[in-house]
Amino acid sequence: MEISGKIIQVLPEQSGESARGPWRRQSYVLELPGNYPKKVCFTVWGNRIDQFAIREGEELTVNIDLESREYNGRWYTDVKAWRVTRPHVQHVPLQEVGSGPMASQDLDDDIPF
Repeated sequence: MEISGKIIQVLPEQSGESARGPWRRQSYVLELPGNYPKKVCFTVWGNRIDQFAIREGEELTVNIDLESREYNGRWYTDVKAWRVTRPHVQHVPLQEVGSGPMASQDLDDDIPF
């Protein structure tokens, strides 16, 4: 599933030790655009926290997996991010034709015909 919006809150990173070793997770709140904006809290696990480097105020597209589990008769749902893209990345514009160092030279002298 894919959701897009603006990061409105970065929650504190959590870490601990399990039977399988150390773990890290960090949660973020993404506000979806619209007349009635919705907020979605998603979690990033492990090394992806550093890889994604999500900051408050960023516009992002986040690919998520939803997973629910039952514990003592109650259900809990996890929203886990597995890919983050920044759709508004600035690209360096190509140099315009007729500008730059070659524009000032007289190219007619180099043409063989």
